[in-house]
Amino acid sequence: MSHDDIQRPLQAVDRLLPDDVCAGTLLGRAWNPGGPTPGPMVVAIRAEGVFDVSARWPTVADVLDELNPAGALTAEQGVFVGRLEELLANSSLPADAHVMRLLAPADVQVIKACGVTFADSMIERVIEERAKGDAAGAVLVREHIMAAVGDNLQGMKPGSVEAIALKEVLQKKGWWSAYLEVGIGPDAEVFTKAPVLSAVGPGARVGIRSDSAWNNPEPEVVLAVNARGETVGITLGNDVNLRDIEGRSALLLGKAKDNNASCALGPFIRLFDQTFCMDDVRQMTVSLHVEGKDGYTMSGESHLARISRDPLDLVAQTISAHQYPDGFMLFTGTLFTPTQDRDAPGAGFTHHVGDVVSIRSGWVGELRNEVEHSETAPPWQFGVRALMRNLAARGLLG
Repeated sequence: MSHDDIQRPLQAVDRLLPDDVCAGTLLGRAWNPGGPTPGPMVVAIRAEGVFDVSARWPTVADVLDELNPAGALTAEQGVFVGRLEELLANSSLPADAHVMRLLAPADVQVIKACGVTFADSMIERVIEERAKGDAAGAVLVREHIMAAVGDNLQGMKPGSVEAIALKEVLQKKGWWSAYLEVGIGPDAEVFTKAPVLSAVGPGARVGIRSDSAWNNPEPEVVLAVNARGETVGITLGNDVNLRDIEGRSALLLGKAKDNNASCALGPFIRLFDQTFCMDDVRQMTVSLHVEGKDGYTMSGESHLARISRDPLDLVAQTISAHQYPDGFMLFTGTLFTPTQDRDAPGAGFTHHVGDVVSIRSGWVGELRNEVEHSETAPPWQFGVRALMRNLAARGLLG
């Protein structure tokens, strides 16, 4: 690797960190290429460097289950494994198993997601459904729906008297939809986004199916929830969505959402401590920037203050009549749904292979990934059995 190759990502290193750098308590996972058995390690990200804490906590889920995760991580010295600048620079490059780099900051947790949690994106889901996944037909459908609904959904509390009254009006007009049911009805949409351990991290390829012609990134806040159902921190995520596939039928949600490399998480989990709390999350802004090899650029923002359901209500609805003994990561939905045209008038936005997607929050840092087809992105091979064998070989399972 040349000096220029190293310097290029180093110029973007600062964007991977929060605005207050390491003032908060940052928990991550990193690939350790050294020793007789290379493998994932749980790390504390500090101004002094990167510290391996796997000897005490073999998994991220173990850290989150502490009574005071931030306090416990701060008190644990760990083993110094490298300079922060080196780790971040390596994580700006395409994945390389021979260097220490950041991984998705979740391991044995289930990866869940809530959808249709913002009025604007809710309308777009209805449009997808009515257009049956046809991007060109969505223009006319959008005009009809906005004429029927207007601003009636803005600020409406799901399950409220006003929401029930609007439902009756829309049903009479023939505009009711499964998306409106979960958007303004009493029950949130909760689904499983990705299998355990399948999420990709910073710098990795993020996947879209090659047979999708209408798709988009979904920049989201992702809650880190422990086995007791307590939300103890957050990270960022890209809930990659294939609009043409989901638009054909809501029953194709799994095919639209869960594909190889279609879930990105990172760069770290910022744990709740004296510098950061849930009230800060409720006021967060998540920014998105897409830059294509063709010179195309697109930017947008998602404001958590405009979410229709409180994040902790989403956690409660996810738990509901379930148990999560290893905790879960919960995507909270997005306000951002791009409608501007890219390839042709009326065709809307869709990804091209090679697009660089950057999702950022000043509280957490930046998650940056390059778009690839799911079929040709690096295959997911490190599953639960591989993790258990790896931890056992390293003497980390008690």
